[in-house]
Parts: sequence; structure tokens; C-alpha cells
Amino acid sequence: MRNKLFNYALKIEYDGTNFVGWQYQKNGSSIQERIEKNLIKILKSKIKIIGAGRTDKGVHAYGQCANFKTSKKIENINKFQDSINFFLKKSLISIVDIRKKNLLFHSRHSAKERIYEYKIINRAGALSLDLNKAWHVKKKINIRLMKYGAKLLEGTHDFSTFRSASCSAKSPIKKMNSIKVRKKGDEIKIEFKSKSFLQNQVRSMVGSLKYLSVGKWTKKAFINAFKSKKRKECAPPAPACGLYLKEIKY
Repeated sequence: MRNKLFNYALKIEYDGTNFVGWQYQKNGSSIQERIEKNLIKILKSKIKIIGAGRTDKGVHAYGQCANFKTSKKIENINKFQDSINFFLKKSLISIVDIRKKNLLFHSRHSAKERIYEYKIINRAGALSLDLNKAWHVKKKINIRLMKYGAKLLEGTHDFSTFRSASCSAKSPIKKMNSIKVRKKGDEIKIEFKSKSFLQNQVRSMVGSLKYLSVGKWTKKAFINAFKSKKRKECAPPAPACGLYLKEIKY
């Protein structure tokens, strides 16, 4: 008789500064690896976790989601959460929620929408509190131009210009449900909503929006780069430190 399986979903917050990214890699420590090792330590059985989004080196998360299946039922969720967080706290990884799900739930395939947020600090002075947590842009950003560019990127388009050369997605066509630009003091936040994204897409779009908003590109140059569908026409991607996986909707 086969053991009964249980499926658990984790909501995870992390500082990605010192990691090679979410996914296992040979060249350094990943968030997936760190969580898995500690789950194995607690549950004393082989565990494989599946993440909803493969964040790159240096990218952070407020609301990454992952799931894992185990033959061991977690009797006390709160106690289990305390235990795993005890082992993860030095890594600046936190499990903020654990929920039992049906066996069909898959953190990546079941996701209906992913929300990313990009943070820019637009000022002359160097960053201290936001060091490694935002992109420091000294040149004055024209927020009106940034909003104009963001509006053009909404909807269904071929996003080949903003696609990494190593992207494995079958199609460059994606639908951006919404892109919102908000400014408060020196802080600018750009929120991207879509069911899925191409590799490096958000950072590439932010880099191009920055070129437009600081006067490096005209409106026409921005549109031409977008419509060219050529990666070489893209502005340099924004640094990873300003990107956050904000939420996964199911």
C-alpha cells in the first residue's frame, strides 16, 4: 500500500543579495537549496520544492510561493513554521505562511498572475538604507515620460527586445495585464502584472523606461526599440537589486 502524500504551499520572503538566485546552481548557494536542506532536516525525508518564479541572482521576494509533497503530515503548522524559520533566519529567508493544499496544486503551473515590483531611488546622494535593495539613479527622472512608456508596454505584444538570449520560453508573446508607476519623494516603484514573464523581461523593460525618462531616448527611439524585436536594441537591463517578486495569485 502506497503512503499517503500531503502537499504544502509556502509563502516565502527573502533577501536575494547573497544568493545565485532561486534555482539550484553549481556556482553558489540558492534559496531553493537552502530551504530544501532545512525541510529535509526537519521532516527527515527526501523533499523537492517547486518555486512559482525563478528569480535571478540578487533579486528579492516579498511573496515567492513554493510547494512540496511529503508522506509526513505536519501536525502543528505553527510549530513547524517556527522550526524552519529558526534554521533560515541567518540566511535572511523567512517562511511567512504554510498551507495544506490538494495534490493537484502546483506553485508554478497553478499561478494565475505574477506581480513584480521594481524600486528606484532617484537622488544625488548615495544609498545607505536601500543599498542592495534599490537602483540608485542620480539623473533626474521624468515621471510623466516613464508613465507614458509603461502604458505602451501594457497589453499583448511580442517582447523579443526585452528577452534574454538564454530565455527558454516557447514564445516571446506575453500579455502585460498592467504596469503602474508610482512616485513618493525620491522613491519610484514600478509594478508589473502578468501571468508569466520572459527571462530578464522586467529588468530589461525598466532599463528601457529609464533611458526614456532621463532623456537618453526620445519617445520615437523607445517605440522603435520595442517594435524592433531585437535584443541588441534594448537598453542595458536594470540591476537585479531593485527587483522584488511581490505576489503570486492563484
